[in-house]
Amino acid sequence: MHSYFLGIDVGTQGVRTVLLDESGNTIGSTEKVFPLTRHSREEQSPAVWWESAFECLQNLLVSAGKVIDIKAVKAVSVTSTSGTVIPLDEHNEPLHDALMYSDTRPAAEGKLCRETAERYHPHGYTGFNASSGLSKMVWFVNHFPEKAARINTWIHATDFIIGKLSGDYSYTDYTNALKSGFDVGTGEWPAWLTEHLPLRREWLQEVVPSGTQIGRLLPELSKSLGLKPIQVIAGMTDGCASQVASGAVQPGDWNTTIGTTLVVKGVTTQEVRDPEGRLYSHRHPEGYWMPGGAGNIGADWVSAGFADELPALTAAAAELIPTGLIAYPLLQQGERFPFIAPQARGFAPDNANRAATFAANMEGVAFVERYAYEMIESLSGEDVNAVYTAGGGSNSDIWLTIRANVLNRPVHKCANVTGAAGAAIVAAAGSYFATLTEAARAMTRIEKTIRPEPALTEAYERQHRNFIQTLTEKGFIAGPVPITH
Repeated sequence: MHSYFLGIDVGTQGVRTVLLDESGNTIGSTEKVFPLTRHSREEQSPAVWWESAFECLQNLLVSAGKVIDIKAVKAVSVTSTSGTVIPLDEHNEPLHDALMYSDTRPAAEGKLCRETAERYHPHGYTGFNASSGLSKMVWFVNHFPEKAARINTWIHATDFIIGKLSGDYSYTDYTNALKSGFDVGTGEWPAWLTEHLPLRREWLQEVVPSGTQIGRLLPELSKSLGLKPIQVIAGMTDGCASQVASGAVQPGDWNTTIGTTLVVKGVTTQEVRDPEGRLYSHRHPEGYWMPGGAGNIGADWVSAGFADELPALTAAAAELIPTGLIAYPLLQQGERFPFIAPQARGFAPDNANRAATFAANMEGVAFVERYAYEMIESLSGEDVNAVYTAGGGSNSDIWLTIRANVLNRPVHKCANVTGAAGAAIVAAAGSYFATLTEAARAMTRIEKTIRPEPALTEAYERQHRNFIQTLTEKGFIAGPVPITH
C-alpha cells in the first residue's frame, strides 16, 4: 500500500502543486500562473494565492484519483518566497496585501535593521536589506500606523497557506523566520527587535523546525477535496525546499543551482560565520546548518546573447574545451557572491569567435563556482563531499562536463528539483519518515553523474589559476582562497 504526500509552492508568478509517493515518484502536478506586473513585484493578494492553491489541489486530486486511492494521501506542506510577509488581524484576516520579497520600497528600513542588528546583536544574522521580512514589517508600521494598531500576528507567505489548510496561523519555521529577525542559533526572538524597532513581541509567531506537525486539514477542506484529515506540516522557504528536492540534506552535501543567477546551498555540522556577509546560514531541522549564498552571475547571459544558435554553439563548444580563455559573463555591474565587488563588470576574451566566447563563458561560471566551494571549505573547516546540481544550466551536458573537471569532483544532476517537490518531501519527513535526511534519501533521484577526466582536470587547473589572477588584477578579489584544512 503506497503513501502519498502533497507539496504546494506559492511563487511570485504562480502556484504549483505536486503529489509524490513515498519513493519520490510523481503521481501528478498542476499549476496556475499569475501575471507579473510592477505592482505584483511589490504586493500580492493572499486571497488569490489561496484560491489558486485550492483550485490546483482540486484539479490535482481529481486527476490523481483516477490512478490511485487518494485516501492514502498522508500529509501536505508548503513552500513560498523568503521575506514575503503579511500582517493579520485578530480574525486572521490580512490587514494589507502581502509585502513581497521583491518590493524595494523598504530600502531605508533595511539599512536601519542591518545597522541595529550589527550594534545590538552582532553574533546573530545581520544581513538585512530591503528584501528581508523584518525590513518590511518596520516599513509597514511606519507607513500604515492605523493598520499597524490592529496587527495581531505577522506571518510569512508559507504560513498563510499553512493557516488556510489547518486553521492555525501561529507557527512559522526556522527558514522563514531567519530574515524576520529570529535567532536560529539560540532559538529565540532577540530582544533588540522590540527594544530598538517599532515591533511588539506578541506580533511574532512561535518558530519550529521544518517538518513539524502543525495540525490536521480542516474538516470542510477534507470533505471538499476527498481526503482524510491529513497532517499539515510546517514548510520552508523556496530556496531551501529546492535544496531538499535535490537531495543535498546531509553534512558535506551541496547544491549548485545555475538559473538566472548562481545559487549555492549546502549542509554543515557547524554554523558558518562569514565576516564579509557572502554566506548566511539557515537551521536544518535535524540540528545541522544550511549555509548558502547567491551571486549575480549565472546563466542569464545565455538567453541574452546566445539563444538564437544554442544547439550549434553547444556542439561547437564540445570541440573547443578547454579553451584556455578567460571570461566572466556578468551582465550587470557588481557581484555579491562568492565575492563582494560592487565595481565588478563582466568581460570576454579578446579576438575570440562566438563559439569560443560561449564555451569560455561556461568555463568562467564554473571557475566562480569553484571559488565559492573553496571559500566555503575555508570558512567552515568542513569538506564539500558531494555537489548536486539543478537549474537551466544543468541541462547542458557540456557545461556539466566543464564543471565536473573544474571542480575536480563528480557533479550529480538531480531529477524533479522543484520547490513543490521539496515541500512534498518535507511533508513526508514530518508524517511518514523519521527524519528529513531519511525522506530525501528515499524520495530524491540522481538523473546522471558527470565525473572528472584527468587530462581535462589538469588543463582546467592551469586555466583556473589564470582566472583567479585576472580577477585579482582587476581588484574583484584579493587573491586565491587560503587553504585552511
